[in-house]
Amino acid sequence: MPSSFQSLGISEARVQKLISIGFTEPTAIQVQAIPHLMAGTDVLGQAQTGTGKTAAFALPILERIDLNQNTLQAIILTPTRELAIQVSQAIRGFNLKPGAKILTVYGGQAIDRQISHLQRGVHVVVGTPGRVIDLMDRGDLRLDNLSWFVLDEADEMLNMGFIQDVEKILATTPTNRQTAFFSATMPPQVRRLVKNYLRTPVVVKVESEVTAPTRIDQQIYQVPQHLTKEEALLPILELESPTSAIIFVRTKDSASKLTDILQAAGHSVDEYHGNLSQSQRESLLRRFRNQQVKWVVATDIAARGLDIDGLTHVFNLELPDDLERYVHRIGRTGRAGKTGIAITLVTAKERYKIRQLEKHVGQPLEVSSLPTIAQIQERRIARFTEQIHQALSGERLASFLPLVSQLSQEYDAQAIAAAALQLAYSHIQSEKSEQAALNVLSKQPDKSVKNTTKPVKRFQGNGGGGRRSDFDSRPTIRSDRSDKYASSSSGSSNR
Repeated sequence: MPSSFQSLGISEARVQKLISIGFTEPTAIQVQAIPHLMAGTDVLGQAQTGTGKTAAFALPILERIDLNQNTLQAIILTPTRELAIQVSQAIRGFNLKPGAKILTVYGGQAIDRQISHLQRGVHVVVGTPGRVIDLMDRGDLRLDNLSWFVLDEADEMLNMGFIQDVEKILATTPTNRQTAFFSATMPPQVRRLVKNYLRTPVVVKVESEVTAPTRIDQQIYQVPQHLTKEEALLPILELESPTSAIIFVRTKDSASKLTDILQAAGHSVDEYHGNLSQSQRESLLRRFRNQQVKWVVATDIAARGLDIDGLTHVFNLELPDDLERYVHRIGRTGRAGKTGIAITLVTAKERYKIRQLEKHVGQPLEVSSLPTIAQIQERRIARFTEQIHQALSGERLASFLPLVSQLSQEYDAQAIAAAALQLAYSHIQSEKSEQAALNVLSKQPDKSVKNTTKPVKRFQGNGGGGRRSDFDSRPTIRSDRSDKYASSSSGSSNR
């Protein structure tokens, strides 16, 4: 099996671009599909969300598109506007400069702007069937010179009632186009589409390789609009106080930036990425395993060697494009029968990814707002109380009794105990990190910025005939995790 994008026919310039955004090795679906799509063959791909199928169809299109022709050459249909946006963002990330002009079209967005872009000329359109048909009916979107047609999540198109729209669009395209369908399942109506519109397609099928362990407590925090993810992470770290943790970011620059912020806040943390020499990596790994460094900020590329026994937490400051990589990330905790905690930060614009995560890991994921100062203090006192209980049953307690006896001749026993607790608490709690978290939680939003936060849409079923009935728009953001924390401390942290 080829292990590099070069071996799949991707140009060196684009390979370097892929490496810069964290794509070093092709996934299974990419290995199987890209050579056929590069050769002009129709492809039917069966793969789950998160297996890397966007790159599987986007890279061959970007490699083969004729930039000298200012005409529409490829169209990619998605069932939802959220997926259309996601696919467009991914394609732009793969693009070179100068590169293909990408336009995203979907309902709810000003159609005049989309028409204006089409009139100026675009190479690739990514959109939902309804808006594509609207633009076709107006005469602003013509597909008669189309070279590539991609249908993403074909089974979801069926579930949402879009198959007739898809066929209407396909009927206007040239018969000599190259076509690729991707679908997680293959119901009869999708098979009929394949039979009618694909020419002797190559079938590529990839099963999901990994599932999320149930012993890992997956938590998601939504970042307020007035905070950066780096800022939002500070009170979460103060609440959790991880014994050992890996914090995942996507780039080396992000790793360096976050490490600087955390070190400035008084945390024991270092960065682990591709710019480090082998000796530097080995040194950091040794310090991490010996608890000389509590936390490591790492990129996916570098983190392959970071297998640490007893890792308590994994944080995702930035989600990976490949959802199986998400499962690999969080799987670094909760090993050897132990429980672990995986925490992911999302912005309001990233909420659509929650549904994809839920489908991929096979369990609901609740979204919380940032912890309050009171919650942080309550959790800290609970941890400290547990440490006191352990000390009272420890072997070293007897060695301090003579000192207590001596002090009790001058001071009340409760005063002595309170003074000892104050010293111990100051020793284990960093005032610097506490103040950094407090500063974040005290930060007020800019009232001149309109709040566009909407409730998180939640996946309720496995599809049906309606276009919108699979979603529940009730809010799931909550701020009190006290019940969850209680269960976590007792060893029952599974969802």
